Amino acid sequence: MTVTGLPEGFAELEPFVAEWVLPSMMARTRKRHASSMAEITAFYNAMQPRLQEILAHLSAIPYDDALPGEETRLLGLALSLAEITTSVEWYNQPAVVDGFDPERFELVAELP
Repeated sequence: MTVTGLPEGFAELEPFVAEWVLPSMMARTRKRHASSMAEITAFYNAMQPRLQEILAHLSAIPYDDALPGEETRLLGLALSLAEITTSVEWYNQPAVVDGFDPERFELVAELP
């Protein structure tokens, strides 16, 4: 069973958790490339108006503490929003126009 819970006040974003909370930057990039603009735009439209509230919520957690699962999932949604924003705001397509093929990108370190 997939855990989808988010912190109180963010329940309307839970339908996006299973698809958009991904373990790495490359997974988020692959998800963007594999998604239709309708899927990307629906996610963007749900997340973008809440971004400042999401960041304020996450900023209230002491930096030296590990994030609880609900906050980790909320952070995952915010990271996926960062990944797809240019698709909506600049390119109107999943791929970056004249961009570097993401499969050629070799990571030497991975962040959440």
